[in-house]
Amino acid sequence: MRATDEAALHRVARRRARQDVQRRERVDVRYSADEKQAILAEARRLNLAGAHLVGAVVMAHLDGDLALPAGRTAADDLIDEYAALRTQLARIGTNANQIAHCLNAGGEAYPVDAAVLTEARRLVAVVKQTVVAVDAAADVAATNHRAA
Repeated sequence: MRATDEAALHRVARRRARQDVQRRERVDVRYSADEKQAILAEARRLNLAGAHLVGAVVMAHLDGDLALPAGRTAADDLIDEYAALRTQLARIGTNANQIAHCLNAGGEAYPVDAAVLTEARRLVAVVKQTVVAVDAAADVAATNHRAA
């Protein structure tokens, strides 16, 4: 799965808001055993219920927020690439913070620890700046896409 596809699916699945009353209406859909397993596996990976994932994707398509693969535009791909990039950057920042926390936790210090800690701090600062830039670029892309 491409990063853009994964980011689009995650963005759409997380967008479906809760309602004050429980949803009671049903639409029955039939899947093959393999299709069902693929849906459930993706839902688990996104930490969602299978029905939530299917409902979110269908409603997003009906609302015009999720184009079917043939209807995707370059702007859709760009927005989703930004989302995937932001996730990867956040993971780098998390790793750098874990390194810094470990080194700041005390214990026996090694001569290289000061240099590693300094580099971890620098990396966190760079990641924060990059995340801000990616967020700004994604916002511009989304705004331009809606205006088009």
